[in-house]
This record gives sequence, C-alpha cells and structure tokens, in this order.
Amino acid sequence: MSQHTFQTEVNQLLQLIIHSLYSQKEIFLRELISNSSDALDKMRYITLTKDEFKSFNFDPKIHISFKDGDNPTLTISDTGIGMSKKDLQDNLGTIARSGTKNFLSKLSGDAKKDSNLIGQFGVGFYSSFMVADKVEVSTKKAGNKEAWKWSSDGKTGYDLSKDIRKESGTTITLHLNENGKEYASRWQIESLIKKYSDHIDFPISLTFDDIEYDDDGKEKSRKPKTEQINKAKAFWTRSKNDLKKKEYIDFYKSFSNDTEDPFDFIHFKAEGNLEFTILFYLPKKAPFDIYRADYQSGVKLYVNRVFITDDDKELLPTWLRFIKGIIDSSDLPLNVSREILQQNRIMNKIKSNAVKKVIDKLNSIAKNDDKYIEFYSEFGRLIKEGVYQDFEHKDSLTELLRFKSTKKDGYVSLKNYVDRMEAEQKSIYYITGHNEVSLSDSPLLEMYEEKNIEVLILDDEIDEIVISSIPKYDEKELKSVNRSSAADEISDATDKKKVKEMEPLLKKIKTVLGDKVKDVRISKRLNDSPSCLVADENDPTAQMQEIMKSMGQPNLPDIKPILEINANNKIVKKLKSMKKGKSFDDVSTLLFEQALLQEGGKLENPSEFVNRLNSVMEKSLK
Repeated sequence: MSQHTFQTEVNQLLQLIIHSLYSQKEIFLRELISNSSDALDKMRYITLTKDEFKSFNFDPKIHISFKDGDNPTLTISDTGIGMSKKDLQDNLGTIARSGTKNFLSKLSGDAKKDSNLIGQFGVGFYSSFMVADKVEVSTKKAGNKEAWKWSSDGKTGYDLSKDIRKESGTTITLHLNENGKEYASRWQIESLIKKYSDHIDFPISLTFDDIEYDDDGKEKSRKPKTEQINKAKAFWTRSKNDLKKKEYIDFYKSFSNDTEDPFDFIHFKAEGNLEFTILFYLPKKAPFDIYRADYQSGVKLYVNRVFITDDDKELLPTWLRFIKGIIDSSDLPLNVSREILQQNRIMNKIKSNAVKKVIDKLNSIAKNDDKYIEFYSEFGRLIKEGVYQDFEHKDSLTELLRFKSTKKDGYVSLKNYVDRMEAEQKSIYYITGHNEVSLSDSPLLEMYEEKNIEVLILDDEIDEIVISSIPKYDEKELKSVNRSSAADEISDATDKKKVKEMEPLLKKIKTVLGDKVKDVRISKRLNDSPSCLVADENDPTAQMQEIMKSMGQPNLPDIKPILEINANNKIVKKLKSMKKGKSFDDVSTLLFEQALLQEGGKLENPSEFVNRLNSVMEKSLK
C-alpha cells in the first residue's frame, strides 16, 4: 500500500463541497451514477470498434446495494471500462480538466446553484464525501491484468494498493456518516434514481431485503431481492407522441446538471435517405464560462445509441455552443473518429440539418417578442457570432438579430426598422459605441432626430464586427453615423459661402490640435452641439480600433479622427472672433476633448483637461 497527498486544489474543493453544499447532498448519487454511465459508454464503444475487445463478454449494468445498521454502507458497481493505477491518480487525486480550478472561485454559497456547478466542472466524485467518512474504489481497467484499490477519508490524501478483481469495471463503497446514513434505504435510493437517473441508457438494479410479515405485523422472513429500478431506454428514441413535457424537462435535468427548466427544446427524427434523431435543449441561462476558449457544451453524438463523442466543435458550429442535447445517427460508422467527422459527408449533412432545425425553432420563438427577447438577452451575442462566422446560415441569422433603437424601447429587428423607414430614406443608419445612454445622447444623432430618422444603437463590443459583415439588408445599405460621409445623403446642401468664411477658423483650430486630429471640418449633422468626432470614410472607428487591439493587433497605426464643428453654435461663433492666444487654444482643445468624452473616448491627460476647463470658467466669471 502506498500513501499519496491530494493536490492542493482537491483539498480546497473537498472542504468547500462538504461544508457549502450540505442541503443538496443527495446529488452525490446522481454524480456517481453519471460516472458509471460514462464508463459503460466507453466500454460499449471499444467492444464494438476495437478488435482486441470484441471477444469481451460485455454485460452493461449498474448495481447498487446497501447495508444499514451501526456501520451503514452504500455500494455502486458498474461493468464499465474501469481505471488503471494512473487513471486513479489522475482522476481521483488531482483536478485535471483545464479550467476546473475556476470552480473554487465560482461557488456562490447558494447550494442549489453550486450543486449545478459540480456536474459542469467534472468534479462530481468528490461530492461522495458529503455523505461518507470513507470512500473505497475497487477497479480494473479493460485489457489490464492488475486491479487497484483507492481509499480516502477525504481529508489529506488517499491510499493506493493492488486489489483482486476478475472482471473489468468499478465498485465504489461509501462508508456513510451521520449525514449520509439515510441513504442506506431502498426507498431513498429508488426515489433519487427516479429523480435524477431514470433515463440512463443502462439498467440500474438495486439489491434490498425483501421482508415478509405475519398477521401480527412481525417479521416472518427476510430474503435478498434484486430489481431493476430505472427505465433504461434511450429517451430520445421514444416517440414524441408518447412523451409529456415534464418527461422532457426531467431528462434535461438528468444529463445537463441544470437545476432550472429548459427554455425550450427540439425533438426531431429524420427518416429516408438520411436517418438521424436530434434532441436539443435551449437553456434559460447562459453558463458563466460560455465565452471561455475551453468551454464545452453539452451535445453528444451517438451512433445507434452508442456514445461516440461530445466534441461539440465537430458536431455543431461554435456559435451554437449554448445547445445541450443529443445527435443519434443510424448512418455513421461506429469507429468514426474526430478527424473523420471533420470530413464526413453524412455528418456535414446532419450538422447542416441540425442547425436549420435550431434556426426554425428560434424563428418560431421570435413570433412572440417578449419570449424571444428573454432568450436574446442571454444568448444574443452568440447569434451575432453566427452572423460573421457561419456563411451558410448568415441570412437566416441576420433575421434573428435584434438592436436597440432611437425610436423604440427594447429591441428591434432590421425588418422592423425597414418597415418604419421614411419614404425618402435610402439607407439603414446605426451608431456604435460603449454605452447605450451616451450613444442615445450623442451629438451625432442631432440631424437624424430633426429629420425623424431612426438610428440603431449598437453598444455591444462585437456589434462593429457583426454589422460590418452585413453591408446590405433588403437592398438598403447599412451606414454608420460615426463616419464622415454618413450625413451626406440626408443633409441639406452645404452653404459654400459659409464654408469659405469658416476656413480661417478651421485652419487655426487644426494648428492648435496638431496631430490629435486628421482634419477639422464644418459639420452638416450638428444642430445644437458645438462639435463632434467622426471617422474618415475608410478608417476604422474608435470602437473598431479597440476591438482590433484586443484581438492581438496592438501595433496598429495611430488613426486620427476628424473634428467637426457647428458653424451656427454660439461657442464656435465667439471662437471665430477671438484672436489667437491661450484662450483660443484652450477653447479649441476643449471642443476636441468634450467631443472625445461624448463618444466614450479617454483623455490623454485628465489633469490638463481639468486645468484648461478651470481656466476657461474663471475667465467667463470675470
């Protein structure tokens, strides 16, 4: 026997689980059954695909037994693939999965929510220590000669020794503590299996004492009896007509580890030249880590009910990573690999059809504005990803986009916008930036408000990328009001005389600002505000520059904005009459700085801005 110390994170994890999740301690059985099911999936797969295992007498099953009394125990056994010595060390002594350490920082103190995280992060085995003082694992990996025994009290470490075991598989024995002794009960176990694991695709049997009583109620005889306690039928293979909504919800919770009901679901069976079944769920809430690079969604691929892979990157486009569920095909080979999946014609057809079914469902939901916005508020950003990533479905996804607007509270579609367009309006206008409130008050909108033209407000950081991939909608160009030319087609004709009169002022301001700006021009779009900043027609906007830097392009050329000034504004008129000097320089610079702040930009030197503002205010008070 050899003794081993837990990885530091495991110690922390055990303490948090044991002390934080007491009220949800029943989840331990859900997690252990789920692990056994995964082991059986793997065993079934290798016996069907690998020659050296095809001779194995594989009888897939999960067996539960218990002993009550003074030293109660609960035992869960499976005939799955089993574990080697290294597997035991890697899986039960460390936290191996990338990103799992984040689990420690995500526990909220809400037991219900935190119990959900356990399954998401793949650390469910450790929940055993909520109900047990000691846990023993006896296991033998398929194809290996040696069996091993792992045991721990869940405190500092674990013991590892050789064991005697004929068949491959795993047996976990929990020595139940005071909090866990209630689970040494037929009725408790059956209830939890019905609640969490009824739809596991393998038989789960329970051995218990079958007691007969005489007419006086005294125990007459006691015999051990074993019964199957779950349905053991792949849920998705059942007819939709035979299933109730509650059953769909229960199945979702059983495999997703989500404590909430799903937002909606899709159950579809394709027959004919291509046969496959999909059962997809749309969750209500987006997982907190959905935008992490290592995020794993919950879609699994089966071939005739045999689990193949849960590598969702090959099963669905990445923008659909919020989907949880199953794809089961009758046409794929059992030995299909990840590499084959990438090129497989059948899989590509299944994938395309599956995406269309999701889009059809979203279109159906979108008929109810309130319901769709509930979904869009959680997953709208992923729909946006699809617009610029998924060329095949780009047009369909564009219809599902929703934007804030200057004319309507809430969200509007591009179709809504076009339907409300002014008769003489030729383009769809939008403004991009960081904050809805500041964008709504932007001086860039003054002309559009005067002419009763709706402008879409794009305040999500990826909106700029998304909208640039949609040059036209319904034959109408999408134009950014952040650009210098956006006002040309709706502005009144420029007063050439006024422009000529203002040229000296423009030159003086340009001299003061130097390389802070690309140019200084008379504005066609301003009614009240003295100034605004716009991007030259072919230059990226300020927000796009930030996006490009965040995407690994830090050495971008320094692109300057254009300062536009309102020739009719009182400040600008007074500035025109001022002589060059400190006051002129201060006001000119303030025109630039206030325009920069209004669009959400950052000042190079806030202290200088404050001093400059104080100086101008002081002089105005004399």
